Amino acid sequence: MNKKVKILAFAGIVAFGVAGTSTAYAQKWPNKTTPKKTTAPVQSAPAPAAQKKEGIKPFSEVITSKAKTTTGLFKTHKVDDRWYFEIPDSMINREMLVVTRLAKVPAGVKVGNQQYGGEELNEQVWKWERRGKQIFIRVPSYATKADPNSDMSESVKNSNLDQILASFEVKAYNKDTTGVVIDVTDFYNGDIMAIGATDQIRKMYKVTMFDATRSYIDTVKTFPINIEVKTAKTYRALESPTDNSNAAVTFEFNTSMLLLPKIPVKARIMDARVGYFGQSQIDYGTNAQKAERTAYIHRWNLVPKDTNAYKRGELVEPIKPIIIYIDPATPKKWVPYLIEGINDWQVAFEAAGFKNAIIGKEAPTPQQDPQFSVEDSRYSVVRYFASDIANAYGPHVSDPRTGQILETHIGWYHNVMSLLRNWYFVQTAAINPAVRKAQFTDEQMGELIRFVSSHEIGHTLGLPHNFGSSYAYPVDSLRSKTFTNAHGTAPSIMDYARFNYIAQPGDGVTKLHPQIGEYDKWAVKWGYTWFPGNKSSEQEKEVLDQWTLKNAGNPLYFYGRQGTTLDPRLQSEDLGDNAMKASNYGIANLKRILPNVEKWTYQKGKDYSDLKEIYTEIVGQYNRYMGHVATNVGGMSENFKTYDQSGPVYAYLSKAKQKEAITFFNQQLFTTPLWLINNEQLGKFDNGVLLNRIKSVQTNTLVGLLSASRIARLLDNETKNGATKAYTLPELFADLKTSVFVAGRADGFKRNLQRAYVDRLGSLMTTESELPVGFPVDAAASYGLTPINISLSDIRPLVRAELKSLLVTVKARSVAGDAVTKAHYEDLGIRIKNILDPKK
Repeated sequence: MNKKVKILAFAGIVAFGVAGTSTAYAQKWPNKTTPKKTTAPVQSAPAPAAQKKEGIKPFSEVITSKAKTTTGLFKTHKVDDRWYFEIPDSMINREMLVVTRLAKVPAGVKVGNQQYGGEELNEQVWKWERRGKQIFIRVPSYATKADPNSDMSESVKNSNLDQILASFEVKAYNKDTTGVVIDVTDFYNGDIMAIGATDQIRKMYKVTMFDATRSYIDTVKTFPINIEVKTAKTYRALESPTDNSNAAVTFEFNTSMLLLPKIPVKARIMDARVGYFGQSQIDYGTNAQKAERTAYIHRWNLVPKDTNAYKRGELVEPIKPIIIYIDPATPKKWVPYLIEGINDWQVAFEAAGFKNAIIGKEAPTPQQDPQFSVEDSRYSVVRYFASDIANAYGPHVSDPRTGQILETHIGWYHNVMSLLRNWYFVQTAAINPAVRKAQFTDEQMGELIRFVSSHEIGHTLGLPHNFGSSYAYPVDSLRSKTFTNAHGTAPSIMDYARFNYIAQPGDGVTKLHPQIGEYDKWAVKWGYTWFPGNKSSEQEKEVLDQWTLKNAGNPLYFYGRQGTTLDPRLQSEDLGDNAMKASNYGIANLKRILPNVEKWTYQKGKDYSDLKEIYTEIVGQYNRYMGHVATNVGGMSENFKTYDQSGPVYAYLSKAKQKEAITFFNQQLFTTPLWLINNEQLGKFDNGVLLNRIKSVQTNTLVGLLSASRIARLLDNETKNGATKAYTLPELFADLKTSVFVAGRADGFKRNLQRAYVDRLGSLMTTESELPVGFPVDAAASYGLTPINISLSDIRPLVRAELKSLLVTVKARSVAGDAVTKAHYEDLGIRIKNILDPKK
């Protein structure tokens, strides 16, 4: 599921894993750094006698007897239809994290992760700055930093100016002249993108202008460390999610302003070998002879109540545990399962020395706590969305100075249940009779909700997807009841290891999904262990590095990042240490399920929509297996290391493993998968689409095997390791032709493949580069888009030779056979000739 941080870690569960940003859910590290110290002194207020002279009114003339006042972070006053902040001098230049979320939306909004009440739109840090008769909101940047005592400090300040978001006139001084009063009505009720509709929303609905006459401040609530402002804003728009005749769109927003700690907590330095979301900055204050980038992980600040007991190795409760509430809008029957998913992480925190460190709770009722609000930034909440989107994501909000996680609003979409039902059915029905029905029991669905809840909570703790985890378990271990009962399907619930599609009938396996595993416990221990003795971040890093070195090489503790197609271990939705073997088992189970889909999805009086949905999911699952195997061709292992570790970071897969992948394709894909064609069932719903989808799986996989990036790695491997050890491009051509151009009459699927093969070779003869325009080369290579100059490489000479060899084959086949066969090979011959000599 997507993790969004504003992360879309994201997953989403669709990308489970998005998510995400995810995050998100994938996932970016915002350039956030430790703040510089302010040198501007707080300006004291002039004496009351000077107020008239300066044009500033007495307090009683601004905040009249009609004012409705609340006390908290700031005092807030409402006088008629105007809102005032009374800002004490002690809050001037204090940093405050400001988060704006949607509170309510019109039906039909279609902007990703910006379409339901509770979803985050923007994060900023504000500083309220006093200059004479004005108050400014400054927005600090944390992209760079330097120690304030270093020679670079002044230079960094000069290149890191805090931007001004807004300015306010001082209307009055408070009664004891220790603060100022400003009118914030027009600011909060105005068209400020930071606290209103995002650029994406404006573009989607073609907003032309802000309409203040149809906008207002709904409520302003102040609490000890935060202020919550809810607004309704209307934008004139050429399009509307509901009714274009309105010529406008209205949203409700909630903007939380949360006071950040005056003394930032100690940050923990990131390590690429352990998976954490984080934030990076350029640090000019180090002794390195360059501008050095440093990064800190995102984590909650857990400190033991009893430090002496903690040091003795006893489990100790934290001073402030992580409490996550369940949205009151959640259907009651799912609340216990969401809470269990939260509490499942307690065992991981025990590895870090804490007990009861994370607690799931039902939100209090208005009678129990009238002040509680799901939008209040003091509370972390699982928000339940009435949505037909099949998704969930686990974001978190963190202090940009240190990475300290402050709160989370998890997005839970109602229709995630349909996705869970489809996956669980398609991946386990062959061995799990309990799911062979149209609708699961509440207990069955509840357990699946608990599983996904645990995954999303992991994101809120700072953990990204660990796509390398599932590779730790041998394929055949996942057919063992004893092994899976003890270990689940992967060492980390943060992998996209879904349900056990490997186990076969008769194996007796009943534990079919991941659980909080060894990697999760290790990652929480690494990120959350409290160190006594007031160690610096650098000193803690030395200890943590020794821990990491101790576990290096053990697949249980391996972290594999999301997003790259280099390493076949780092894949979504896969299981086990051999994709070919695992996928063969998976296909064997699909062959058992497909003939029974109609019987197992039967519902009296209903149409065949469920049959169509599950049948299509089976084709989709089959396609996933093809993707898992394809990554092995031209694949490399990626093991991040430091100078203290021996061996390569990147190493190519063996020739035998890559040839095993092509053998799999020749058997399971390029040999027509007739088992996917059940005419009796297809006649109930298919209007001529599904067979073309099967052809698309075949041709898309074939084209992917011949991508320029994959071929670039084959050539690189041969150059580095020689043709004896490397799997070469000529070998790939020869192995593919074994099945694609097999002798005998080619059926429609095979003819389709042959045309795709020739057309792909033709594309390689004309394309110069397959990288997105302007995409950084190093970033592209990191994610598997290995760059290559096609025209200057060995690609075209080898492709030309392959086309000439094919021309001989198709000429021979064009003179015999039925009319379709002859026409097909004549056409292929013409295509090849046009590629070899386009001028003719």
